[in-house]
Amino acid sequence: MEIETIDTQGICIPRLGFGTFRMPGTGCQPVVESALALGYRHIDTATMYENEDAVGAALAGAGIARGALHITTKAWHDSLQPDALRRSLDVSLKRLRLDYVDLFMVHWPSPDMDLPAVLETMQKLKDEGRTRAIGVCNFTLPMLKTALDEVRAPLACVQVEYHPFLSQAGLLGYLRPKHIPLVAYAPLAQGRAASDPVLARVGEKHGASAAQIALAWLLDQDGVIAIPKAQHKESQQSNLGALKVRLDDEDRRAIAGLPKDLRYVSPPFAPKWDA
Repeated sequence: MEIETIDTQGICIPRLGFGTFRMPGTGCQPVVESALALGYRHIDTATMYENEDAVGAALAGAGIARGALHITTKAWHDSLQPDALRRSLDVSLKRLRLDYVDLFMVHWPSPDMDLPAVLETMQKLKDEGRTRAIGVCNFTLPMLKTALDEVRAPLACVQVEYHPFLSQAGLLGYLRPKHIPLVAYAPLAQGRAASDPVLARVGEKHGASAAQIALAWLLDQDGVIAIPKAQHKESQQSNLGALKVRLDDEDRRAIAGLPKDLRYVSPPFAPKWDA
């Protein structure tokens, strides 16, 4: 099935991608090979995932034209000094066996980062052709306002936790007028969506699973991209099935009634989300 794309800052991002968090080591390679064979073309990895080598091996063996792929990687929060950022991308490219990535992102903000310097370095890496676009993950709204309104960084997208149990209305309200997409990680709430009774009831109406409804709900929204992870071929195929689901207003009302304050990814180094 054709996956819709979003154009942003000169790149074209498939709206349904494939996440590789918690798939460390060589075991990740056959998983990514399976996803590519099924038609995924947007692969999301990061230095911290410890699987860039495996992703690179899968890409190298897939026989897919480089221009047909969208590859994202990210620098860890301890590597945000200009020289460290450059080294991080160099190492990632070597592991991925690529000359460039499509999107290079700050994985998590650091309290002591010099944000203008970080963004200036990332822009230089873009100018050098090492990445086609730049973005940030897990930034609070004030951080984004600094990056976009003060530094005027050309961010191609913002990646945050987003699923039917966590509202990102404030962030979307800020990003949409700027035509900057939001990439939803943990779009199935780390598996919790699959067993939610409200999502299951909506799914029954559409001949779909609760997990497919969660993804369909995200893809139903303007400017939202989802990157579910799935280790088994059946789950990868099922996630693609979400592309066929068309929600109606009754479905949207039912999902709107779910709790919207449940954040499942908040490590000790996370920023204060309500700041």
